[in-house]
Amino acid sequence: MRSPARLRQEAETLAGPLPPLLAAAEHLASSVMAGEHGRRRTGQGDQFWQYRPSTPGDEARAIDWRRSARSDALFVREKEWQAAQSVMLWVDPGQSMEFSSAKTLATKADTARKIALALAVLLNRAGERVGLSNAGLPPRAGQVQLVRLTEALGDKADETEYTPPELRGVPARSRAVFISDFLGNIDTVEDVLTRAADRGVSGALMQVLDPQEEAFPFDGRTIFESVGGSLSHETLKAKDLRDRYLDRLAERKDRLRSLARSTGWQYHCHHTDTSEAAALLWLYTALERRH
Repeated sequence: MRSPARLRQEAETLAGPLPPLLAAAEHLASSVMAGEHGRRRTGQGDQFWQYRPSTPGDEARAIDWRRSARSDALFVREKEWQAAQSVMLWVDPGQSMEFSSAKTLATKADTARKIALALAVLLNRAGERVGLSNAGLPPRAGQVQLVRLTEALGDKADETEYTPPELRGVPARSRAVFISDFLGNIDTVEDVLTRAADRGVSGALMQVLDPQEEAFPFDGRTIFESVGGSLSHETLKAKDLRDRYLDRLAERKDRLRSLARSTGWQYHCHHTDTSEAAALLWLYTALERRH
């Protein structure tokens, strides 16, 4: 696994060339304003819309002491623009993400972490607040938050093979990004997206796959084993499984695409042997789209 320092350096490098590309994208011209991701508009900024329980990392000045005095808990007074400018990331920490079919290819996990952190860099530059639901990091802006995100994304993989997306700490009416291979139980993904839509949360799903998972280039005797070792299957005629596998993969992609469409999200599939910059550009622009 890459060290946090190296991950941060690579993410900064990946994020570097994106602003010119974004400036050239005509469909963003009407929404990007003064480098602030098109979110701070006249009429927004002062409208109160909710109190939320204080979480670790909240500054004392953010706490509404009058509201907190009526309870045993501390509460933060949030304004509408704060939710609109909040993006929560979830990067799949499951064992399945540690797969790579070749030494020359990054693992799905390393690819996902780098793209997620590069997105956080771009959003931070644009004045957005970014958090990480994996680590329970609430959305914040600034360089200190990028350090926190880097350290959290550098944590070791989860012990389970597949992990479902989390909505922990995702503010209502904000945006979220889920990055995963989405090869686990898809019913959990549907449940999370449905709950997110009920709370007015929109966002993007990015499915990260190794090219071998897409092509299934196996023939003859083959032993298939999951990264964590909990799943194993041996066959003498791997080629006979190819059509069924590809059909099921296509069905999985269609289901994810349909779930995203029905809940107001966006879906994209990225392969670890293709341009990470293109994937980052897609994510950044996907967060600007309206439904």
